[in-house]
Amino acid sequence: MATTRIGLDRLPAAARTAVERHTGPLFTVVEAAEGFNSEIAARVTSAGGSWHIKGLRTDHPRAWTQRREAAIAPFLTGVGPALHWRVEAAGWDLLGFEALDGHHADYSPHSPNLQEVASLLRRLGGTPRPDIELRHAEQRLERYAARPGDLRFFAGDHLLHTDLNNTNVLVNDRAAQGDRARLVDWAWATRGASWLDAGYWVIWLVAAGHTPASAERWAAEVPAWHSAPDGGIAAFAAASRNVWDEISTADPAPWTLRLAAAAATWHDYREST
Repeated sequence: MATTRIGLDRLPAAARTAVERHTGPLFTVVEAAEGFNSEIAARVTSAGGSWHIKGLRTDHPRAWTQRREAAIAPFLTGVGPALHWRVEAAGWDLLGFEALDGHHADYSPHSPNLQEVASLLRRLGGTPRPDIELRHAEQRLERYAARPGDLRFFAGDHLLHTDLNNTNVLVNDRAAQGDRARLVDWAWATRGASWLDAGYWVIWLVAAGHTPASAERWAAEVPAWHSAPDGGIAAFAAASRNVWDEISTADPAPWTLRLAAAAATWHDYREST
């Protein structure tokens, strides 16, 4: 369920003062419209530079997501934004990230961004898994697997993002080709099989208008995809259908229903092949 978003101006004065010790007085604040995990999400500028600020109350049920993002950020060079500072004050945990330039990735068929996203996932595949606490993919999918034996397909020792929503991929068209995309929002970083992020991408590609066959061809641009056994892909498609059925039932918003339909389409395709 989405977290209620508030403006930066509603922070307690002590928390705002703590932020400005890092930024200096703020010139502009642009609240983010997308994202579901943070109570505070804004791009700010001052005489000292620009930052993307994310924040949650320290007693928020998902306060662990802030800790996860702070812990993993130092290990994401080349795939995610740098974390410049962290503030814990007046009951708030606030992270000051590098303000990345760019636009949300376009996942539609024939989009010029698709090759950049594939390159990003290849870079992520070469990023060592940091020695920090991460949930395991087989734990996250335990309630959704069609058969208990399917969980073995999801286990692994690789760093995964697991939320390939196109709004979590920023593409800077002015950067060098092949290095234009970055992944943001690492709250759901996970340890698991190397091919799973390509699988998560398939669902979003189908939701953006690809056929399952086209989506899998793009997944195949990621070398790790070729290590996935057919049984593993089928098991993941089944589990993903169950995940999105649950999400869309609890929150039947247009985007969750679209993802549920995409997951069902992919699962049906896998069942028929």
